[in-house]
Amino acid sequence: MDLHTTPRRLVSSGSPLEPEIGFSRAVRHGPYVSVAGTAPIAPDGTTSAPGDVYAQTVRCLDIAEAALREAGARLADVVRTRVMLTDATTWREAARAHGERFAGVRPACTFVEVSRFIDPAWLVEIEIDAIVAEHTAPADMVGW
Repeated sequence: MDLHTTPRRLVSSGSPLEPEIGFSRAVRHGPYVSVAGTAPIAPDGTTSAPGDVYAQTVRCLDIAEAALREAGARLADVVRTRVMLTDATTWREAARAHGERFAGVRPACTFVEVSRFIDPAWLVEIEIDAIVAEHTAPADMVGW
């Protein structure tokens, strides 16, 4: 596969900041899918589950998984995750949510502490990288 001639597929979050900043929720280029840092943003644009690392991690994973699916990838295709926390001592709460999704996949995973995020109410952000293997798409992904 020649990645120079393979079209890039951009997945939007719908954020008005995407064109201003110049980013996409996810990008697929050939078999490679990268999901940008995903914050715990509720559907109404507020912070999901303030103060709850576990619930915020679940929300980040929900958003990231939807982006993966839109790009034609599955959780089974994930090869790396990065979990960024504002307090590393809460890593077990984030790890529990991560393990609920990835125990059977076991991607390379890194937990890091950061000083803060754009919104101080965000306690966690997650990045995901996947490589889509040659596989038959499940029925619910036909046409993706």
